[in-house]
This record gives sequence, C-alpha cells and structure tokens, in this order.
Amino acid sequence: MNEKKKKPLGKRILKWSVITLLFLIIGLFSAPFLFKDKIEQLVTKTINTNINATFSFSETNLSFFRDFPSASIAISDVVIANKAPFVGDTLYKANALNLSMNITELFKSADEPLKLKSINTSNGFVNIIFNEKGDGNFDIAIQSDEKTAPETTNEPFSLDIQEYALKNMAFNYIDKGSNMQLHLNKINHNGKGNFAADVLDLDTQSEAILSFDYDNINYIHDVAISLNAVLGIDLKNSKYSFKENTGYINQLPLHFDGFIQLFDEHQLYDINFKTPTSDFKNLLALLPKQYSGNLSTIQTQGNFDLQGTVKGTLSTTTIPAFDISFTSNNAMFKYADLPKAVQNINIDTKIVNKTGLTKDTYINVNNLTFKIDDDVFATNATIANLTTNPKIRLSAKGKMNLANIGKVYPAPIQQELAGMLAADVTSSFDMNAIEKGLYQNIKNAGTIGVDNFKYDSKDVANAFYINKTEIRFNTNAIELRDFDAKTGNSDISVKGGLDNFYGFLFNDEKLKGNFNLKSNNFKVDDFLTTEEPASSETTTENRQLKIPAFLNCKIVANAKNVTYDNINLKNVSGTIYVKDQAVNLQNLQSDVFGGKIGFDGNVSTKGKTATFKMDLNLDNLNISESFTTLEMLKSIAPIAKTIGGKVNSKIAVSGNLKDDMTPDLKTISGNLFGKLLDPKINKDNSKALSLLDNKINFLDISKLNLDGINAYFAFKDGQVNVKPIPLKYKDVGMEISGNHTFNNVMNYDITFDVPVKYLGTEVTTILSKLSAKDAASIKSVPVKANLTGSFSSPNFSTNIKDATSNLVKDLVEKQKQSLINQGKNKLTDLLGIKKDSAKKEDTTDKIKGVLGNLFGKKKKDTTKNKNQALIQIFKSESLQKQKTQIKVYIKK
Repeated sequence: MNEKKKKPLGKRILKWSVITLLFLIIGLFSAPFLFKDKIEQLVTKTINTNINATFSFSETNLSFFRDFPSASIAISDVVIANKAPFVGDTLYKANALNLSMNITELFKSADEPLKLKSINTSNGFVNIIFNEKGDGNFDIAIQSDEKTAPETTNEPFSLDIQEYALKNMAFNYIDKGSNMQLHLNKINHNGKGNFAADVLDLDTQSEAILSFDYDNINYIHDVAISLNAVLGIDLKNSKYSFKENTGYINQLPLHFDGFIQLFDEHQLYDINFKTPTSDFKNLLALLPKQYSGNLSTIQTQGNFDLQGTVKGTLSTTTIPAFDISFTSNNAMFKYADLPKAVQNINIDTKIVNKTGLTKDTYINVNNLTFKIDDDVFATNATIANLTTNPKIRLSAKGKMNLANIGKVYPAPIQQELAGMLAADVTSSFDMNAIEKGLYQNIKNAGTIGVDNFKYDSKDVANAFYINKTEIRFNTNAIELRDFDAKTGNSDISVKGGLDNFYGFLFNDEKLKGNFNLKSNNFKVDDFLTTEEPASSETTTENRQLKIPAFLNCKIVANAKNVTYDNINLKNVSGTIYVKDQAVNLQNLQSDVFGGKIGFDGNVSTKGKTATFKMDLNLDNLNISESFTTLEMLKSIAPIAKTIGGKVNSKIAVSGNLKDDMTPDLKTISGNLFGKLLDPKINKDNSKALSLLDNKINFLDISKLNLDGINAYFAFKDGQVNVKPIPLKYKDVGMEISGNHTFNNVMNYDITFDVPVKYLGTEVTTILSKLSAKDAASIKSVPVKANLTGSFSSPNFSTNIKDATSNLVKDLVEKQKQSLINQGKNKLTDLLGIKKDSAKKEDTTDKIKGVLGNLFGKKKKDTTKNKNQALIQIFKSESLQKQKTQIKVYIKK
C-alpha cells in the first residue's frame, strides 16, 4: 500500500512561522483595545489620587509600534487646572503626553507599579505662579497624614526612566509679590540618564527664547539661549553639578562650573561662569544674530571678558551673593564690508551684590568710551539700592557724526542718517522723588544738541531735516530751546518744555509738556507716506492712526499757510490739547474761502473707531467755494454750489472718522444754521433749479431774492432735513422745506403765494367785472409744488392748474352775486322804495305789481307812463342780462 508523501520540514516551519507572525501582528493591533479601559483607569487613578487640581484629557492611545519593542501610552489634550486660591489658572497643558514602558508591564496586576522608561510632552506650557502671599500654584500634591498613613503604599508608576524630552514647550514664571516675570518660549530639551540610580550623569541638550521683566520694566527680550551639558546628579542629596558644558547667550559662549543643591527650606548656589576666550568678538555675539552681522568677517583687537560668580543661599530672605563683570581695554572692531572702524573702546561694568540682601544690589558703569574718526564719546553711570529706592547717577559727554553709524555697524535700518550730535549732560535722582512727583529733587544739568540732522526712510513721505535743535536739562524740567525742521515744502519751529520726563521714563506717567509751534508753510501731505502696508495681513486697526496714550501736552500753534487735502488755510492759530488719546481744539481759527473759520471740538482715537465732535463757526465764507470743496458741506447742502456770495454759518457735527482721518459721512449727525449775504443764483449749475425755472412761467430763479435769509439743516443717518425757509420773488411769496439724503435723493415741498395777475387773462377779465370791494379781497392764490428725484435727475409737479380752475369758479360765483345785487338795487330805485323805511311786505307787493305789468298783466292808465319807461330801460343790452338774473332771483 502506498503511503502519502510527507511535506518537507522547512515548509511546515515556514507555514507555522507565518501563522504565528500573523497572530502576533493581530495581537499587537488588537491589544490596545483590550488594555484601553485599564490604561484610562490607571491614568485617572494616578492623577486624581495624588493631586489637588482638576485633571482632564480627551483620550488615551496604546501602541506597540510607536516605540517598538516598548509599549507607548499617548494621552491627548492634557490639562491640569488649579483650584483655589488659583482658580482660573492652568498649571500644565499639552497637546500630547507620551509614556513608554516594557510590554510586560501591561500584564501586571492593578496593585503593581508600572516602570516607565521614558516621558515626553509637546506643544504646551507650564505656568508657575506665586501670588502676593507667596503661595505657589505648583503645590498641588495631596499631603498624607503620616500618623494614619499605612506603612506601605503601592504607587501606580515607578521611575525607571532612561530618557525624557520637551518639544516646543513654554515655561512661565510669575511672581506677583515681587512683580517679576520670566518667560521661556520654544523650549526644546531632552535628557538621557539612568534615573534608577541614586547618582547619575544626565546628558542634556536645551534651547529656548528668554524674556525677563521686573517691576514692569523689560530687561531681556527674546534672547536666544542654549546649553549642552552633562549634569552630575546626586538624587540622594538633591545636588546638581556642572560637568562638561557649553552655554550660549545669543552667540556668546559661556562655560559653567559649580553646583546647585536643593534643601527643604532653601537652595545653595556655588557657580562660576566665564567666556572661554577673551576675543572682543564676544561682545557683538551678545547681540541677537539679526543685529550682529557676519561675525566671521569682522576684524577685532583688544579683549572682552565676561565672568561672574554666584555663591550663597536662596531663601525667603536672602539671595546668593554675586559679582558679574564686563571689561574691555583699548579694543576695536571693523566689519569687512564697512568703511570705518570703532576704536579706543574701553568698558568697565560691574553688577554686584556682596551681602545676599536684594537691596544691596548695584550696577556700576565705571567707564564706557569709544572713538569714530575724531569723534569721542564717553559715559558712566551708577544704579544703587535696586529693590528699595533706586538711586541713579549718569553722565554723558562727547560728539558723534550720525552718518558714521551705518559706516561702522551693520544695523538692519533702511533709513539714511546725517548730522552732528553733541552732548554734555549729568543727572542724579532717586525713584522716590519720581514716584512722589518731587521733581525739584532731581539734579539735571547740561545740553544735548543736533545740527544738520537728516532722516530719510520708506516710513516718511520726504526726507526730514533738522537745521538745529537743542535740549537743555535743568533741575526739574527738560527745555526744548530750539527745534527748526523742514520736510518737503513744510517748515516747523518748536519751543517748549517737558515737565515730568523722568516720571514718564521710569514711573509710567503721562508725558506732560507745553510747546509753541510756528510754521510759515505746513503741508499735511509732506508728513503722510503713500507706501502700502508691508503685508496684506495687516489689519485696519494696525493701519489706523492712533494718538499716543502717554501724551498730555498743550500746543499753542501759529502757521501762516496750511495745506490739507487741497484746502489752503491762512493765518492758522489756536490751542491744541493732546490728552487721553484725543486732540482737543480750542479757539482754532483760520482764513479760508475768502472769510474766516473757527474750530472748537475734539478728535479721539481711544476706541476701535476714531470719532470727532466739532463746532464750526463760518464767518463771511464764499458760499460756492466752501460748499463745493468741503465734502461734508457739499453733502449737507448740495444746492449751495449754485449760489454766489457769502455765508455766515454755525455747524455742530459729530461722527466717526475713516482710516485717513476724514469724516465717515454715513455716521455724522448734527445741525447747520446759515445766513446768506448778498447771494447770487446761477441756475445753470443746477438741474433742479433749471427745471423749476422752466416749469413756472411767472418765476425767474436768477432774480430770486435770497439776501439775509436764514436756513436751518438737521442731519442724521445720511439724511438732511430742512426746516421751512421763507423766500421772496418780486411780489410772489415762497416757502421751501423737505429733505434729501447724502446720496442726493430729494423730496422738497414748495408753497407759492401767487398774485392773481400771474394766473392768465381769464382770471383777470373775471376779476375786472367784480366790485372794487370783491376784487380787493382776492389778491393771491396759494400754489403747491413738489421737487423729487435726485439733484442730477429731478422731477417737478404742481397744482397750479387746479388752483387756477378753483379760482375761476370762485370768481364766477362772486360775479353772479354782484350782478344780482346790482339788479336788486336798480329795481328798488325804480319802485321808489327807500332802503331805510320800506317794509319787506310793501317792497314785495310793489315788485310783484311792476313785474305783473311787465309780463302781460294790465294796470291802470295812471301807471302806463311809468311802465313804458321801465320797459325801455330793460330793452338795453346790458339790462337784458339783468332781466334774466332778476327772473332767476324772483323764481327763487
């Protein structure tokens, strides 16, 4: 019998290896889901049972591939928020916190601690905050009661860390009690070492951006620092020693020796540091890279040494004593691509504290001198009692050609500088005098002057020239004695003084001053650059003109000629107050448009949108010129451009300003009162007036009398309302009222009081047949008209036809009544009836008798002659009509 062939051994091994590998891969992928609940419980238990703070995270993720062959736990969106007394503060926040451990650690029971191999966190920050009482927000560990605590406890995690890392983190240290802040941004730090040992060497690499503020003064701003160091760590004694290391401040190298040791109540420092070499290039390396230029091509002579010691105890009452010095002797430097060198550089500066008490810290700039060409400049200063009542003494003497700055130093400035700076000043003061406003205790003396100064850059419209300026320092003020400048076609001369320069400089006070400003020609465009913003991302708020909040100044201004937006102002004078991000104008006057204009009001840039409120007094201004040139007046009264002559006007207006500091017409509101003087109308300049002139045949617009009329306009939300204005054309009375918008859409009502003689021959013919008394009672007729549409495309309508028709009807009725009365009177006379004695009944009988004879009734012969005479009278043409009227009357 044939046996089946067995498969080769190699194929069977391969088969089972593949199957095993697949199971392993499936297990590695599925295991995180199996351990997920355990991990989240472990993390939550670890944090919540050990800290007095609010802990949160979005999710946890276990991976066997991220740090293979180790298991990695990733915790996302981690936040530790403080409780009282730091409610609202966040101690720690990061996008990710990663923990790494051996895979076997996951199979331990819940009571067994997990050994961590590495920790890293990224994209977050740590805030360490001390409040005014000295409490720190980092003290969140729950304190156990030693008397009741069990002898042994099982920690969820135990440290078997070999490495850790911080990536793109920030560290903020804020001490509210001392008003001190230290910020480290863009921290990238990693360390490797065996933390399971009591004594280890930790190999670290660190870099960050450092800023430091103390008492609202910024001493260090965005300085790049780095340190690559091997630190000797004695965990048992909490001692950290510097071994192999090189640190950098910007590009300045520093070497450290010594140690820091931590105790329960204090810290012990014993550190020395110094520059590895004495090359003067080290001084320029202190500057940020973008300001120091290419140090590889610089030529230097002499030395620059930075060294220091920090030794002593840091506690609640003391700081380590320190002695830090900067020294240079007869040094020089010259950049290869620049024509001039800085020579004879001498520096002797110390920062010292010998007692360990902060009040005894002082800074001495014993000597700082340098020379460029033949210009020598020297200064020295002392600052003592830094933390109690700082006492400052400084002096500066020398001269400098400002054009040489760009010839010796590659500063990244685009502007061109020129001019001679000369200084000889001394100053001595203490901060108590400044804080209490005791400026009489400040000792100042000397002058600073600049001649033939030139500044030219893209941020100014024209090169700025200062012919001469001199600042004189005296006991309690700084006096600007001369300031003569020119830019474009504009000239400025300023004199005045600053009352509290040191309070502004050191005590965050408003800068107070009084100045007199004079100018022969001042053109606003000379000071406004037309350059576009550097980036399209620049916001409107960033581009908007802002009046500095620190200014509190009074300026008395006089200018012979001022040009603004093609408006020529003459003999401008007035007082300007700058305060609280606003400019207040008082009694500002100018000759313009053939008259005078006065301003009182203010412009404020304090809010997000600049605002203004102004009272204007227009005295004898040319009407058409002012109301055509000024956009705001043109919108308020567009019809004024057709009027020649002068105007006196008072305008109250307020609203918002656009970015170019011109009124936003959509937001303005206020009123205008105007009185016209010797005005002349040019109807051809207005389609609305031309239409009115064509439609009303009895009106000649060009001869309309406007002299001395008063007009009142009220405007708001883009609409102008005009109160009734009485006008006169010969013997025709007129009244106009209505409104229009700033878009020139109008709706005006015009009422005419028209004498009847202008209404045609039909009306005058009927009027001539009335009695004198009736004719005198009808002198004029009211006619209404309406002007709508826009000023460029007007529409006109009137009720003159209806008014004339109604008048004719009234006149006909009056004529009828007049004829009836005439016939009645004649009949009475014929009958011999006396008005004062006849009774109604007698009169009626007589009339009936007479009429009876007229229409066929016979009477006695004695009355025959009278009846014949009456018949002859009625046969006349005029009396035939009277007869008809009398018949109608009798029938009634």
